[in-house]
Amino acid sequence: MGKSVSVQNHDRFIQLGITIAMTRRLKGLSQEALADKAGISRTQLSCIEAPGLAYSFSMDSFFNIADALEVDPADLIRAAAFPDKLLKGKNTP
Repeated sequence: MGKSVSVQNHDRFIQLGITIAMTRRLKGLSQEALADKAGISRTQLSCIEAPGLAYSFSMDSFFNIADALEVDPADLIRAAAFPDKLLKGKNTP
């Protein structure tokens, strides 16, 4: 299991996991197929994508997932941060 997530990053990890899951589905990939392409276990990917679980994972895994999804890692971060910016009234870059 990943390291515990700080309170300030809890929602960020959840949003990132949801973004990864949504992108995976849009690309027509199963969890097993994405995990295989990213070189991680399906169990780890399941934990990352779980909507109620803030699962901390390495940057190495994050970059591998982005590469496997064929998206820029920054785009995943921006997409995950978008709901937070809307809720808090922050301007988007």
